[in-house]
Amino acid sequence: MSYDEPLRLPAAAIPDDCRDWTSGRAAGWSAALPPRWTFLRVRRSIAGAVTTLAFCAGAWAAMLGGLWPFVAAGFAVYVLWVLARPELVWAGAPALLLALALEAPSQPWVVTAVVAFVVVVSWAVVAVRLRARGAQIDQALDAAEDGTARTPDADAKVLRGRFLLPLGVVVLALGVLTGATAGLWGTGDDRRVSWVLAFYLAGLGVTAIASAWLGRRRAVALRRTPAPVLRVLVRDDAQGTTEVYASDDLAALRPLFTVDLTSYDGDEEDDDADGDDESDAAGEEADEELERLLDAADDDTPGPVREAVLYGAPFDGAEVVVLSADEDPDQPPLAEWSAGGVRPLSPGAGARRIAKEKAREEQNRQLAEQARESVVDRVPAPVRRWRAGWLDWVAAALLVQWGGWLAWSGITGSELSLWKLALVVALGLYGAVRVPVKLAWRITADRSGLWVTGLGDPRHVPWDDIRSVRRRSFELKLRWRDDDWSVAAPRWAWFERRQGLVHPYDAMAAELSAMRTDPALRPTGESTVPERGRPLWPLAVVLALVWAALLVVLG
Repeated sequence: MSYDEPLRLPAAAIPDDCRDWTSGRAAGWSAALPPRWTFLRVRRSIAGAVTTLAFCAGAWAAMLGGLWPFVAAGFAVYVLWVLARPELVWAGAPALLLALALEAPSQPWVVTAVVAFVVVVSWAVVAVRLRARGAQIDQALDAAEDGTARTPDADAKVLRGRFLLPLGVVVLALGVLTGATAGLWGTGDDRRVSWVLAFYLAGLGVTAIASAWLGRRRAVALRRTPAPVLRVLVRDDAQGTTEVYASDDLAALRPLFTVDLTSYDGDEEDDDADGDDESDAAGEEADEELERLLDAADDDTPGPVREAVLYGAPFDGAEVVVLSADEDPDQPPLAEWSAGGVRPLSPGAGARRIAKEKAREEQNRQLAEQARESVVDRVPAPVRRWRAGWLDWVAAALLVQWGGWLAWSGITGSELSLWKLALVVALGLYGAVRVPVKLAWRITADRSGLWVTGLGDPRHVPWDDIRSVRRRSFELKLRWRDDDWSVAAPRWAWFERRQGLVHPYDAMAAELSAMRTDPALRPTGESTVPERGRPLWPLAVVLALVWAALLVVLG
């Protein structure tokens, strides 16, 4: 797709005195960003993994080393704040240092000194990151000059935080419940771990509530008075995240920052007395819009470059409103509000992001061409089938090993408590359901559509109902109207690129996508019942019985 001609925003939609945020002015804003070592842009998956590791280490220290559960859980939550919610560090760091000081007499001085050093250093790093926000705001205000305007739908209901707030309340309640029932848990070690879990859940709940409050507060402040406005270019990446570019970066070479946006649905406040027919029509329109958005998300290619007006001075974590040209030229400009904070990109990080995106596009293009050539050159077959291979068997073995290790560690203690038994049983049931699919999944294509195996009878998916077939990370996902199916297997992208290998999921997704878009490439016959595969529930029942027998023998 060419980005030489961005989709134009109507002149009437651009506020008066709205300045262009050119590359020269944007360079000053980028120069004001804090260094990379301030955890400016940590992936959510990495933040979650590091936080989980800190929680496991804290639980282990509380169980074996006698660490106070509040300190063990508090350190894990503090790590999350440092990586993802630095505004809360100002309250978390002093509280954690005070708790360390109170518990210091009962702990080795080395442990106390190391943890205190980590807290103080990370506190200083966060201070550098937060201090840089002022310079970012100043640079954005200088670029906007005196241009201000009220945000679109400024008087509408602010929806920011409507998901995080109830989620935080529920998680906080779970933490309180866990703490209230800690005395009912088996051994002393179990009770200490339960208190760590209780404080950890409470910390996560407080984090979600504070994030909802902070985001809503900033969103309301942005709409209360005229906000600075800047003309920019925007584009949605392959995952649906919006990238913001300088107004003269027509080739979309250097994204300034990314932000998750959501559009406001004013129909939520309409009167419910409009009649069943209108409600059904609105429901169908909503379903169609959802399907369109899912199709766009699964397209695996970035959207077109669009002209836009940015409301609000952007900085690390800021709330913004974006009014942009709709991808459909017949539609009015699209007003979207940030559903998460602004995430800046340094010049180097922006260039790497675009390079990876182009490499992924090229790889997808090559796979699609190879798949089409292989289908075109192949003698037409009545039926085409794909089934689990050795990578799927490796995935099943890893799942069994992981579940077996957790179960063994749970049942080999001095006493098998009720919660451990429940956990082991739940792991066994999960494995009994997932392992058969990993070992024996099958997809059969004939002229009428696809037949997908599962625990029950194979499901039939007509060709016209298929929405997408994509490999995302470790997962192969088939999505059709109102439902989907997925399976996961190991992959090593770097090794595949280095050796010129094609992952089986990539080849299968490309071939099925070619068949979906071109009816001439589809199989010509009708599949028989044996070819479609068998229900997998008998194997699941056998695995569940084997698991139960092992628990009886080992218990």
